[in-house]
Amino acid sequence: QVQLVESGGGLVQAGGSLRLSCAASGSTFSSYNMGWFRQAPGKERGFVAFINRGGDITYYTEAVKGRFTISRDNAKKLVFLQMSSLKPEDTAVYYCAADPGPSWANAREYKYWGQGTQVTVSS
Repeated sequence: QVQLVESGGGLVQAGGSLRLSCAASGSTFSSYNMGWFRQAPGKERGFVAFINRGGDITYYTEAVKGRFTISRDNAKKLVFLQMSSLKPEDTAVYYCAADPGPSWANAREYKYWGQGTQVTVSS
């Protein structure tokens, strides 16, 4: 069992940067693969980034490649999403999630979710 709490969201101008954090509780955090998802109003929750338990394998949705970076600190039980060159279309609630099945880009595969943090990018 793991509990997740996101932080770091806010309002930023287009072209700006934000770093989201996801703090995990529980002793088995380092055994979980992790993901970031986002959900804009009226849209389905969509995949943003994935990182494996060791932190050496990452994947990104095409829309954020080269702008976002996912990382983790297993000793501190944290996962990060560094977001740069933000665009208005990045506006959404961002969620971290843990322990996916084989389809790590599918939100339904994840067992644990945080409550989300709002990111708003103004033009």
